[in-house]
Amino acid sequence: MDVREREIREEQRHLDRVYRRLEEKIHEAEFLVDDAAQRFRVGTPGALAERDAQVYQAGRHLHRLNREFEDFLFGRIDLLAGKDGERGPDGAHTSVEPADDAVREENGERTARIAETLHIGRLGVLDADYVPLVIDWRAPAAAPFYRATPVEPGRVVRRRVIRSRGRRVLSVEDDLLRPELRALLDGDELPVVGDGALMASLGRARGHAMHDIVASIQAEQDRVIRAPAVSVTEVTGGPGTGKTAVALHRAAYLLYQDRRRYAGGILVVSPTPLLVSYTEGVLPSLGEEGQVVIRALGSLVEGVTADSYDPQPVARIKGSARMARVLHRAARGAVQLGEHPGRLRVVAFGARVELDAEELKGIRDAVLGGTAPVNLLRPRARRLLLDALWRKSGGPRRFPDPELAAEAREAFGEDVGTEPAFLDFLHAWWPELTPLGVLTAMSDPDRLSRWSRRVLRPGEVRLLARSLRRVRPDGGGLSAHDVALLDELRTLLGTPARPARPREADPLDQLTGLEEVTTYAERMAAARRERNGEAGRAAGRERAGYAHIIVDEAQDLTPMQWRMLGRRGRQATWTVVGDPAQSSWTEPEEAAAERAAALGSRPRRSFELTVNYRNPAEIAEVASRVLARAMPGARPPRAVRATGTRPAFAAAARAAAGRAGGPAEEARAAVRALLEEVEGTVGVVAAMHRREQARGWVAGLGDRVVALGSLEAKGLEYDATLVVSPAEIARESPAGLRTLYVALTRATQRLMVLSLPDDEPDPSGAVPALLRP
Repeated sequence: MDVREREIREEQRHLDRVYRRLEEKIHEAEFLVDDAAQRFRVGTPGALAERDAQVYQAGRHLHRLNREFEDFLFGRIDLLAGKDGERGPDGAHTSVEPADDAVREENGERTARIAETLHIGRLGVLDADYVPLVIDWRAPAAAPFYRATPVEPGRVVRRRVIRSRGRRVLSVEDDLLRPELRALLDGDELPVVGDGALMASLGRARGHAMHDIVASIQAEQDRVIRAPAVSVTEVTGGPGTGKTAVALHRAAYLLYQDRRRYAGGILVVSPTPLLVSYTEGVLPSLGEEGQVVIRALGSLVEGVTADSYDPQPVARIKGSARMARVLHRAARGAVQLGEHPGRLRVVAFGARVELDAEELKGIRDAVLGGTAPVNLLRPRARRLLLDALWRKSGGPRRFPDPELAAEAREAFGEDVGTEPAFLDFLHAWWPELTPLGVLTAMSDPDRLSRWSRRVLRPGEVRLLARSLRRVRPDGGGLSAHDVALLDELRTLLGTPARPARPREADPLDQLTGLEEVTTYAERMAAARRERNGEAGRAAGRERAGYAHIIVDEAQDLTPMQWRMLGRRGRQATWTVVGDPAQSSWTEPEEAAAERAAALGSRPRRSFELTVNYRNPAEIAEVASRVLARAMPGARPPRAVRATGTRPAFAAAARAAAGRAGGPAEEARAAVRALLEEVEGTVGVVAAMHRREQARGWVAGLGDRVVALGSLEAKGLEYDATLVVSPAEIARESPAGLRTLYVALTRATQRLMVLSLPDDEPDPSGAVPALLRP
């Protein structure tokens, strides 16, 4: 059993103990609810009020326990002994700084014992002896989980993020804040998982040079984490510099520092669902519903989930800022689609009044001349229709007095504008549009050609229309790039306001003077409805805007995706993380313009992370050769460790490549070899069109192996990586060399490259031409 699995099991044992205690507390709360509910036999109003108050308070506690029961535990800190032995009300020591003798020199090493371990969760939990099993994340004792940094660690030696689902621990990830120490826990050396293990190996290395490097990594990261959040914080850095983790720890730090300021919520956006899974592990929800929202770009619009990818030529069209003009025309033009009544007839002043098709067209053109969203233009359409009917009925001639004419016009609108015939016509003539309906309407090439005249080329129109044909009326078939188009259409169309439903009056209200009487059960049902309305709350938060937005892998956002984000962050502060050398978007200047518009005129603070501690120097050297071709003059981050093991290269035979399913035997053999060499995970990265094939290659090889397309690898890391056909990845798009650079920098220990015959003219050479010095 490897270290990661052993540590997951240890956290699972603790979590099981916590849940047993939670069940005991829930049974106690249920007893209090039942006991209080029995106090109704004295039928006086005062007794009833007292009963309801007690039931409410006990039920509120029960509701809180039940609400936080799932995914309860998310963090842990291992601490040195403190300067004093004082404990707070939660049972934890209150000292912030370590004791003077907490660290000792033994055999030339700095050694320390872990004196206290605290688990952080959504609620505080004490065992029967009042020993803390879990510290509430809002409690002072939990502050070091968020505030400790490598430069100012305080008592914290190891910070662990625990990712769970339900009652099962899925993964653990460690930050080592004192990597120079040999820390002992219960007599054994403190185990470290993930990036923390890399930092431990660096910090424990012999020699002042390596200690200086560790200090530089910590200082770089600390400056980002603690940067004031009054503007835009931009973080750049190459592969392996820890950009994502640092930005997420910064968000947790800011949220804990000033919860009131960030009550509007923090939005974390990642380009792919795979990276979202990693992000959720680093930045837990912090125990408050909706406090932190983590979304992939394909899930940013509530009610929509899209994780498929368009081919690069189609993605370039959908992502281009030109689509904003096309969508504006489509939103305006879609209101004229379908079968509309060709004339409007009403009766006014005892005579029939009629507007013909030409007159109606003129009115529609006048309405569309407004700037409001299309669905919000219906009141304007109603008013202009009634104005035209008023004039045609001779109303202005009948009432020469302006004051009488105004009163008569108002009465005319009330009479004619409420007739069923007029209302039916208005609904048919100015239908309410939906973003999905307009998007599917764009799948007609002739229609799309009209809406995109002088914006898209004919070939682009055909590609776009063909792609949109797969979108179904129920929202199925959407790609990640379609979501940004839907969001743009949602803004262009708007949502008409619905009249509020008045509550039916209760005759008792007149007698009691009370507008509403509710029982505790009714209030609990209302609370459940509120919780179940997460989509509505999130949509409302989008309209109001988030307090802080974190954009991960920002270099990959298209102009249309930047527009989508900008609508959610008009009043927000931002943390924007990226690396231009890893960009898969082919028009960086266009994206930069929309990024600038989304961020507005806020001041910028820029930070660069320069140390690559993920990739061994041997892997970084091979990747740098691709970077030199992709971005001549770009400087890669400095790799600070070496393993002595160089990347391995293999070549698939031409016959194997020609078989159905691709070079399956060679790929499986390579993966098996990597599984023997590393204890952790193995990632297989192939060109996007081989993604499904690659999953078939690794089927049955176990949970430690994952196969993914080249565009999905961004931001992820594995202990070992198999990169299949560098030439195919490089040819995928104009940004293919940058995508290949990403694929080659995912491994923390081992890299193997499997070439196909088309990777180079000489198939006998295992090292592809792209990777040769």
